[in-house]
Amino acid sequence: MNVLVIAPHADDEVLGCGGSIAKHVASGDNVYVAIVSEVAPPIWPCEVVDEIRKECENATSCLGVKKVIRMGFQVVALESVPRVEFTGVFIRLIQEIKPEVVYIPHRGDMQIDHKVTADVAMVALRPKYAHRVRRIYAYEVMSETGWDAPNATNEFIPNVYNDISDYIGKKIEALSCYKSQIVDFPGTRSLKAVEALATFRGTVVGVAAAEAFVLIREIQ
Repeated sequence: MNVLVIAPHADDEVLGCGGSIAKHVASGDNVYVAIVSEVAPPIWPCEVVDEIRKECENATSCLGVKKVIRMGFQVVALESVPRVEFTGVFIRLIQEIKPEVVYIPHRGDMQIDHKVTADVAMVALRPKYAHRVRRIYAYEVMSETGWDAPNATNEFIPNVYNDISDYIGKKIEALSCYKSQIVDFPGTRSLKAVEALATFRGTVVGVAAAEAFVLIREIQ
């Protein structure tokens, strides 16, 4: 089975579903990660760009990702990309990989890149094209999910919990590769905070660790 994880930025794939990625790989699935936007000169120096790219390579390799697709858009500028261009890239990506399962960011996240990515992904995931995705999940990202102005649309209300008790160690190992992105506790992007969220989500369903998702659509 092919699985596609759409990440607005490098590290979202690990924060949102690193344990699930490792579990998919262990089950023999092919996992692809699409990094939608990246830092780039002249806003960020070349050494920072290279550092984050290397961190992403190490993290996704740690999880066993089959391929990382870099979509090449600029960080914090996705709302300025012409919608027809943006949607077209997503449609071609999905029709080429033909995933059965797709993970996207939660539309209610604080970061606008996450909102735009979710909107465009859902347009490309309409069940009107040759390949129809069987399941679409929205994942949560600490430091983005739950930080926007509270309302019914922004609230993350999970209805699917993936038991990652055997893979939380792999998730933390992969996240540790992002040395430029992780912070000390009680920061939301600290290793301790990410592990604490997995523990909390696990207690909701009676397991040691879990990742929570919103099931957007399923075709049975």
